[in-house]
Amino acid sequence: MSSSDQQPAPPRLAMPELLIGVGLLACAAAVAWQTLAIPVSPLYSKVGPTVFPYITMTGMIVLSLLLIVAAVRGGWQPQEEKETPTDWKAMGIVVAGLVANLVLIQPLGFTAASVIMFVLVCYGFGSKHTLRDALTGLILALAAYFGFARALGVNIGAGFIENQLNAAINAIIASVGG
Repeated sequence: MSSSDQQPAPPRLAMPELLIGVGLLACAAAVAWQTLAIPVSPLYSKVGPTVFPYITMTGMIVLSLLLIVAAVRGGWQPQEEKETPTDWKAMGIVVAGLVANLVLIQPLGFTAASVIMFVLVCYGFGSKHTLRDALTGLILALAAYFGFARALGVNIGAGFIENQLNAAINAIIASVGG
């Protein structure tokens, strides 16, 4: 009997991938639950405040089901990647960045907390260019902040940096318009 006559072993259930899929499905359920709590005025004819949350929830459900199917079929990672040990130090640095954002957003504001998180996450992924990471994080954080604060009118945590920039922008607008 040759080795080519042997059937390959059936794929094993990939538990980490399954947990990610189930976790994403649970997040989709939370989005559905919270979206149902959004009050909808009868003034909205077709597009109301719940349309985008429902679109997001639908995408999350589709992706979670695809992840669960992939996990049942053996996972999406090649075998050599599955055997690679976890870099717990890097993971700890990334988690520290996320926790730092949660802790610092109130006292420092969105921009400063986001820059610190961005630098820590980049370092956790192996970047050694702290200044470049900080500048990139600053640009992205300011774009996100002003996109929410100015364009949408949503306050996501103004701190010293945001207050100074808002004052400067308001002064420029007042001098040009006034």
